[in-house]
Amino acid sequence: MDTVDRRIIAALRRNARATYAEIGRQVGLSSSAAHERVGKLEAAGVITGYHAMVDPAAIGLGVTALVGIHPSDTADDDDVADELGALAEFVVKIRVATMDELEAALRRLRAIPGVARTRSTVVLRTRFEGRPNTSETDMPRTTDEEQP
Repeated sequence: MDTVDRRIIAALRRNARATYAEIGRQVGLSSSAAHERVGKLEAAGVITGYHAMVDPAAIGLGVTALVGIHPSDTADDDDVADELGALAEFVVKIRVATMDELEAALRRLRAIPGVARTRSTVVLRTRFEGRPNTSETDMPRTTDEEQP
């Protein structure tokens, strides 16, 4: 992964529907070279998919809370994880429509055998959600022998 790859990723994060010609213009490559690079990033598992970003409030999920779950001393971690996996809400980050629904979700969490208590932080704003750092200094590097 080099600087051009990082710039391609940044361009796709800004607009995943950009054409290869647009991406190429942004990073200084031809359309075919940009297409080839994106294909290699996909094949290497760096780019894992493309999706539509949805505004949670627009679909009725206006409350976000981060919930820490503290297991009891006698809890079996696997049993607690299985119970958490069966909940409809996304655990650790819960999105619900109202504070009353958040309270209800927390009651369900605390009712799981092995959950001693929860600690919640209500999120006021999520400016940077879903934005992994793609700067060159923060991306893991591969050595020559690790590259395919």
